[in-house]
Amino acid sequence: MAAPTSVSSRTPVGALLAADPSRQAFLLLRTVFTVAPIVFGLDKFANLLVDWPRYLAPRIDTIVPGTGQQAMYAVGVVEILAGLAVALRPRYGALLVTAWLAGIIVNLLLIPAYYDIALRDFGLLVAALALSRLAVADEESRRERH
Repeated sequence: MAAPTSVSSRTPVGALLAADPSRQAFLLLRTVFTVAPIVFGLDKFANLLVDWPRYLAPRIDTIVPGTGQQAMYAVGVVEILAGLAVALRPRYGALLVTAWLAGIIVNLLLIPAYYDIALRDFGLLVAALALSRLAVADEESRRERH
């Protein structure tokens, strides 16, 4: 039996989600790209997960004012704001996260020991771009339903 191509606005939320895999993907990515940047941003102030300043490339550290930890405080604020932007406006917040991840990748490529993490972050960058595109589709779908 073929999956339904349209869903009534009176359909329960669960049925709507079950009928639309792209909506599921959108919600999964939106949740992850909201929560993860906020958690990692907050941890820049606590250093519970890792000693974050060690991920700051020496070349970058000489450019930014203050200590490496002070730079991480600024990074934390940006990450928290990026997570909130994804929560509120995923189409544009995801692009902010994409740009932020590009900056992180450049920083990591300047540290030879962290190429593997740069590659992982490239995968996250692609996922953030996918979230932005899914947000566009979600906005169009909502307009059609109303």
